[in-house]
Amino acid sequence: MLYHIENEQLFCAVDSLGAQLHSLKGRAGKAEYLWQGNPAVWYGQAPVLFPIVGRLKDDRYQYRGKTYQMPKHGFARKSEFLPVLAERERIVFELKDSEKTRAIYPFAFTLRIEYKLSKNALVATATVANAGEDTMLFSIGAHPGFNCAMGDVLRFSQPETLRSEWITEESLLAGSSYPVLEDATDLVLHEQLFAKDALILQGVRSAQLTLVRGGEDCVKFDLGAPPVLGVWAKPAAPYVCIEPWFGINDGEAATPDFSQKRLINALAPGDTFTQRWCAELPGEAG
Repeated sequence: MLYHIENEQLFCAVDSLGAQLHSLKGRAGKAEYLWQGNPAVWYGQAPVLFPIVGRLKDDRYQYRGKTYQMPKHGFARKSEFLPVLAERERIVFELKDSEKTRAIYPFAFTLRIEYKLSKNALVATATVANAGEDTMLFSIGAHPGFNCAMGDVLRFSQPETLRSEWITEESLLAGSSYPVLEDATDLVLHEQLFAKDALILQGVRSAQLTLVRGGEDCVKFDLGAPPVLGVWAKPAAPYVCIEPWFGINDGEAATPDFSQKRLINALAPGDTFTQRWCAELPGEAG
């Protein structure tokens, strides 16, 4: 079911299925900033990645001697969230563990996804709470896709020297990398940029990056200091996904032990973890 929030500058729609953004528009000219989806290209728009990011080796992991199966990017993106707060400019969705989730993920949790409008910006906050008595292991990431065209630019807020990890056809890390930027700010979107799949970048120093569309600043994106930044689209598709990740794909040589998974987060009983990102649109927002 779609829910809406709005203010004087922005209109936003969110689907309770996956707590996924469905639309982000400027009120003035009704310009749509979010990819509107074409199943023949990419069926998603802005999925929430939880409790893993990327793919597990053989789509499996082990925890306390038991083997579990988990689909790529986890189960939250295909789960129905409950709206627990709905105001004009703010909405909060909640997902809790259930018999179904515990069959593939043996942890008690509460995941809240909040979207809030503040002037010409959308602030998205994901809060993970450990509702169990054991340390909770998880990853979480955002995956919003924004409309763009070939030749547009992702501009980092400071010069970056970055390499991307190679990904295999099975969406696993190959253990090697290739150069993406060398002391530069501008990543130009072109037809071959994602021919090797997503860019998986670590060591990003910039706090923000800006989608420059048609030569003009379009979306200023506050990353929220993630350890990994994914950048992805289907090759030559008219969108780009800006993906702050607190987690990463398995590698080809990964151990199945979930506690040893690369960049896994460990949350003590009763504790919470928060991820926040922000998309600021042009002042007139449309």
